[in-house]
Amino acid sequence: MENKILKQKGEIMIDRAESQFWAYDTGIKDVKKDLVLLDNVQFIYELSLAELELNALGIEFEVTNGLREFKILSQSKELKELIKNKASYFRTIDGEYANYFHIIQKNQTRSVNQYLTHWIYPYKGKFHPQMIRALLNIIGLKEGDIVFEPFSGSGTTALEAQLLGINFIGIDISPLCVIQGKVKTESIYVLDEILRIKDEVVSKLVPNLFSPETNYYKMIENLTSDKRVKNFYKMTRLLAVSDSSRRNRNFRTSFIKNLNLMIASVKEFIEIKERLNLKLGDVKIEIGDSRNVKLPDNSVNGIITSPPYSIALDYVQNDVHSLKDLGYDVLKMRNDFIGVRGNGRSRVELYNEDMKESLREMFRVLKPNKYAVIVIGNTTYLRKIAWQNN
Repeated sequence: MENKILKQKGEIMIDRAESQFWAYDTGIKDVKKDLVLLDNVQFIYELSLAELELNALGIEFEVTNGLREFKILSQSKELKELIKNKASYFRTIDGEYANYFHIIQKNQTRSVNQYLTHWIYPYKGKFHPQMIRALLNIIGLKEGDIVFEPFSGSGTTALEAQLLGINFIGIDISPLCVIQGKVKTESIYVLDEILRIKDEVVSKLVPNLFSPETNYYKMIENLTSDKRVKNFYKMTRLLAVSDSSRRNRNFRTSFIKNLNLMIASVKEFIEIKERLNLKLGDVKIEIGDSRNVKLPDNSVNGIITSPPYSIALDYVQNDVHSLKDLGYDVLKMRNDFIGVRGNGRSRVELYNEDMKESLREMFRVLKPNKYAVIVIGNTTYLRKIAWQNN
């Protein structure tokens, strides 16, 4: 009976966490309350991050009302404006909604973590974007600073840094990851061109994934010269490829649905940028190797990343359908991916050596007295713990 009750509670929490109407209730008023947490803040680690974030911003506070509200001890207009513009875990400051509260409402999905363009492409092992926003503040990064990520993955850190006005440099060995990050952060600058060719792209689309190929990628090349627009339409196709391969969905239907959702997300990104008067950070993402970073010594203000979990999750095999569709030789690619090479014990040994090289490179490019944050989750390989978050 006890296990059944616990399961029911867990299911209720998941249902609530995936309901945007619960997390984004704009009808709640917090009049004359200094700081009130977002309703989707449920775990102790989130409360700890909220406190660390306030400390990093120079805010003196005390926690009240059953850990749901914060009282500011040293109040000033400047400090409240700082919290409003940068903080990650608060709904309101003196009854006024925080910028982040407005941002997370721009969501085309039913997941509270997939707002703006975060949702684009089903990438396994994504960061929690709210946590990344907090970490950017906690390590003291400010507008114009550079944060580096040697495993840029799906582009979560890139997008959150961009929203805070922090410049981002990221590399990833996977071309699929690089396209994801670029599309999520660059499409807002080329929406007009995306819309200009939309109808022609749809009209020339093959009926489904398995029809005789009319060379979709060549068609996109002929329709636009802008690489950012080309990447946008590459990603639209890859979403449909993923839906068709993983969920057996109709390719054309999925393509058109995702295309419209992606355009809607880009429009929302532009709208929130203008409404909040956000000064976006510059984003540069390229294919690169974390073991041989092409950056000068002492050149970045911070690092936020997570090691690849390749020894437990085969990133090549997981996205084989998309990589093949892009024209890559997946067997050849395996030799370049950390954690994919080798078998058994040799695979772990190769992984450890590759990670040592990656960590040396992180240390080399990071400026003195600055911070590198490495998020580590539990991972097992051959029934033994490979990474553990302690």
